[in-house]
Amino acid sequence: MVKIRMARGGRKNRPVYTIVATNSRAPRDGEFLEKLGQYDPKATETIKSVNIEAIKTWISKGAQMSDTVRTLLKNNNIKL
Repeated sequence: MVKIRMARGGRKNRPVYTIVATNSRAPRDGEFLEKLGQYDPKATETIKSVNIEAIKTWISKGAQMSDTVRTLLKNNNIKL
């Protein structure tokens, strides 16, 4: 099953999360199918370069969004 979730990057005490489409059995920071956007919780503009069309495409193919990604997009008024 394909999941749309976040992979952690950045450095110690300065996380940057990448929104990715990945196999649900893959490790959190492991192999992914496609990058869909970026979330930086400490920046002024927290969500950067979200590819809404790609997210819609993955959802139409049966991908499931994680609760965190769903809430993050909803709180930033990104309609799917």
